[in-house]
Amino acid sequence: MKKILTQGLLVLSLLGLLPAVTQADKESKPFAEERIVLQISDPNPFKQTLVLNVASNLLKAYGQDKVDIEIVAFGPGLRLLFKDNANKNRIEGLAGSGIRFSACKNTIANFTKKLGHSPELNANAVPVSAGVVRIIELENQGFKLIKP
Repeated sequence: MKKILTQGLLVLSLLGLLPAVTQADKESKPFAEERIVLQISDPNPFKQTLVLNVASNLLKAYGQDKVDIEIVAFGPGLRLLFKDNANKNRIEGLAGSGIRFSACKNTIANFTKKLGHSPELNANAVPVSAGVVRIIELENQGFKLIKP
């Protein structure tokens, strides 16, 4: 049921029928000691795995309720959030632990032009207006930027 709801929200967001994500959901992690935004803008599969490893290590170090993590993908790094990415099972597991995944709409539009169709995204990817803007918004909310 959660997966169907997530996919429905993704479609509505892509169609512009939902407002873009603008603020992290601090209510879901009210006791977080650390708020981290991880940037992935590299197409290298090693870097994509690395960003997921960093997220996993942060969860292990702080515990699920003590760290708030969002991974923002833009540019070539959006490939991490493609539906057929080799890391899809890890993304599912991390999302189940409360990690959020943001996908840049500008990059989605550019991929759509190149591919001739919109790329299929992981069900956990939430489109945001622009990846860099999302990072700035999170930094303004006290998140620390890490670029593994």
